[in-house]
Amino acid sequence: MTMKRRRSFEAGHQRKFLIVADHSPEVESALFYAASRVQRSSGTLVLLHVIEPERQAHWLGVLEKQIEEDRSKAAALFRLFRRKLANEGFGDVAIEEQIREGVKAEQIVQAISEDEDIAILVLGASMDAKGPGPLVSTLAAGKAAGSFPIPITVVPGYLTLEEIKALA
Repeated sequence: MTMKRRRSFEAGHQRKFLIVADHSPEVESALFYAASRVQRSSGTLVLLHVIEPERQAHWLGVLEKQIEEDRSKAAALFRLFRRKLANEGFGDVAIEEQIREGVKAEQIVQAISEDEDIAILVLGASMDAKGPGPLVSTLAAGKAAGSFPIPITVVPGYLTLEEIKALA
């Protein structure tokens, strides 16, 4: 896959921070960190939700219904994140919402490939003893880390909002 050259600081472009919007506990660390960075230095938050359809769906109608329900859940998740951001003083942060279908890691790379303004991927690290979480392990620490097309910021999941704001 060929990556577009990053253009986020050229005229007519703006820097975008990509957040993978899911239900993991660590996503809020990434969300608030990226919102703090946008608020301090301008830009846009891109909330990306990836629907990973069940491979076992035997009928097309079942699969279509599942995807429709997952899209509704993604929209509700976006609304929740917007409320949380507004409640913590980030109501003025520009937000784009994307819903994609497929394998999560592949769709993240595809989104970056298609949008030359996405400059930073922000991930929250899990506090679980099993490791930092699947996305951090796959994208930031896996074999693709050295060739990933943009910087990845990994935010520790244990940080408080005040600590995140102080660091961003």
